[in-house]
Amino acid sequence: MTELSIEGYHLKPFTIETKSLMESYLKYITSDVDVSDYSFAANFIWLSGTSGFYTIVNDTFCLFNLAGGELSMLLPPIGKVENVNDAMMICFDIMNKNNSSITSSKIEYVSSYFVQSFIEYSEDADIFQALDSYIIEKKNIDYVYLADDLINLRGNSYATKRNEINKFKKNYPNISIEMLNPEAHYNGILELTNNWVVNRMKYLPNVDMDTFIDGINWERAAIKRTLHYFDKLEILGIVLKFDEKIVGFTVGEKLNEKTASVIIEKTDFFTLGAAQYIFWEFSKILRDTYNITFINVGDDMGLENLKKVKMSYRPHTLLPKYTIYQKI
Repeated sequence: MTELSIEGYHLKPFTIETKSLMESYLKYITSDVDVSDYSFAANFIWLSGTSGFYTIVNDTFCLFNLAGGELSMLLPPIGKVENVNDAMMICFDIMNKNNSSITSSKIEYVSSYFVQSFIEYSEDADIFQALDSYIIEKKNIDYVYLADDLINLRGNSYATKRNEINKFKKNYPNISIEMLNPEAHYNGILELTNNWVVNRMKYLPNVDMDTFIDGINWERAAIKRTLHYFDKLEILGIVLKFDEKIVGFTVGEKLNEKTASVIIEKTDFFTLGAAQYIFWEFSKILRDTYNITFINVGDDMGLENLKKVKMSYRPHTLLPKYTIYQKI
């Protein structure tokens, strides 16, 4: 994988060796941003091994994604807030120089923290012009919960969750939880993933098949990257076993001093209650390991069913995420 040279900037491949550099810039914002996308591990896991590039612009870390020959940004420039706005404009110049149309140039997963900084610096005339040149569109939201709510499941609003967990424990008395070991659990996790795909496809409408296949290939690659680089990523995971067979696994990390996030979760398609049970157990482990108050489970990817599931856990906070485009 080679570098890209655009507008005098050298865009280098985004690899596991980039971790310490990106995290040195993330330290400027992690106390203010609870959005799950603002971590090295989350981006490294979900990016294709050949599509991520980065460069330093105006002393900010800038992460790009190359898809179909077109460049976009997966995050706004990361660094001190006073450097971000100028860096963003330069990054749009870089994307425009590479792309076939400015409509392909965009910055995704922009948190309210960066949108607010845009407004705070708008007293300058140049920034007024910038606001006239860009569209800021709300795209998704992250679902953030109080860890204690997910663990204690108190009150009528959590009655269904308590019943599902209790029923699962009754139906599967030989369940066990193990801390994820990528070497010991690799084959079992991939077998679980493959079986889930086969069973899910049986109930998938044909009209959704192409989208599903694209998505699952992406997810499979992400799971393999997670297991291959697990120790270097410094993340945390557990597996759920029934009679020594893996029927679920999940992976997460500490975002900052008060918030942890869940990056991936997968459970057996026919083991009813496994998803609720492993989420309950992992919430306890995240809280006790990292001494955090909140757990972020990411966005719903625009899927109505996933939205219903995440809302059913009564989120404490909904964190909006925006995409910035240029006006044509």
